[in-house]
Amino acid sequence: MAHALGSQASLSPSAGTVVSQNKIEFEDHSNLRFNSKLWNPLSSVNLKSGHGSGKYRCKVVCTYAQQTVQSKTPVLPLELEKAQEPPLHLYKAKEPYTATIVSVERLVGPKSPGETCHIVIDHGGNVPYWEGQSYGVIPPGENPKKPGSPHNVRLYSIASTRYGDAFDGKTASLCVRRAVYYDPETGKEDPSKNGVCSNFLCNAKPGDKIQLAGPSGKIMLLPEDDPNATHIMIATGTGVAPFRGYLRRMFMESVPTYKFGGLAWLFLGVANSDSLLYDDEFNSYLKDYPDNFRYDKALSREHKNKNGGKMYVQDKIEEYSDKIFKLLDGGAHIYFCGLKGMMPGIQDTLKRVAEQRGESWDAMLSQLKKNKQWHVEVY
Repeated sequence: MAHALGSQASLSPSAGTVVSQNKIEFEDHSNLRFNSKLWNPLSSVNLKSGHGSGKYRCKVVCTYAQQTVQSKTPVLPLELEKAQEPPLHLYKAKEPYTATIVSVERLVGPKSPGETCHIVIDHGGNVPYWEGQSYGVIPPGENPKKPGSPHNVRLYSIASTRYGDAFDGKTASLCVRRAVYYDPETGKEDPSKNGVCSNFLCNAKPGDKIQLAGPSGKIMLLPEDDPNATHIMIATGTGVAPFRGYLRRMFMESVPTYKFGGLAWLFLGVANSDSLLYDDEFNSYLKDYPDNFRYDKALSREHKNKNGGKMYVQDKIEEYSDKIFKLLDGGAHIYFCGLKGMMPGIQDTLKRVAEQRGESWDAMLSQLKKNKQWHVEVY
């Protein structure tokens, strides 16, 4: 994180700087340019001795420098903001778009049960999408159930904003867990039964070609009519993908048409610390936007719930149920994404909490759906 160097330097408001009352007096009076990386020119300043080894030498008047919010990243092309409706089904499964793999990066640590990868795909700006949509991927090879035909399409939630990880509108990212099958009798992996598409993606190399269909989906689109709205996001595992896109748009990108000033609250359930996905990104938002972002983790193999059992995401929801219900009553949006097995436990928890509050969960759920506050995408 960058550091504000006091009120003596002329800092641009667009840099997101929190200007403190402390002062650092510059002996070199040449023009200081603090662009998006305002810490670079003074990175060699020793705040304890007050001497810098670079161009700028300064006499320290204060004992510390207050931290600053890192400036957001400009995005292009801004034409991506002009569409009134989300792009849908630009490419069909029978006539897919041929994109290119840019990179494949393992996201999880060595103690994670299973492998999850972050995959960046270059679509050249030809398959635009909105946050919360999905791409269809057609793995190479022949469909064993339909000889002579390609594989069926597999849908993956997009884990980036419409501008992609390079902020230029030409890439999209997927968050993919490698599906591996172990024979229950021998305990050995049976490659013939492994997930065809997830293993293709996780094994891909830069430059490999990939067949895309889509984009698809309107259920998980991020409502932007009220930039001060509350968004409660509940994910298990790779279900965090659309929420990564939301949060980058809210907190990382400088989008002229969307200035988020509300509350984003992420609940993420995974097995253990090594299984956390995009944890560094989320923690950086916590530091930079503490009034606008909350982040709660349920680590089933490390945390215990109030009854001493494993901590699942529904236990975290119950822990904060009073706050969540009040936010929903106030118009908050709530999103669920992950394995479909997550929903029964969550629904049971919400129903129990509603009854404890003397409310009918069925009536409340019906109202949430009617108000378009309820968003579910499970697989």
